Amino acid sequence: MTDQTFTQPFPVGEPNDAFAQHLTGRSFLAPLTRGAVTVSRVTFEPGCRNNWHVAKAGSWFSHLALITPGEGVRTEWLEPVTDAEYEALPVD
Repeated sequence: MTDQTFTQPFPVGEPNDAFAQHLTGRSFLAPLTRGAVTVSRVTFEPGCRNNWHVAKAGSWFSHLALITPGEGVRTEWLEPVTDAEYEALPVD
């Protein structure tokens, strides 16, 4: 992580290399639980984005991801969003 001022109650984790192909920029993954329901903290460094989340330039973004078990449960990656579409988003 390049900015140590982003302090949160959960660890930032390790580089999220397993999902790097779905991201522009770097993200980090910190598993918080193990077992039937997995809870992980996902953190995006400034400028990192995927098709759902973005950390605007100059700011960090993080969220807790809950993965629940179930038959046929999976992540679906949607179509890429262009840089122009992201840059057109309002700041607030």
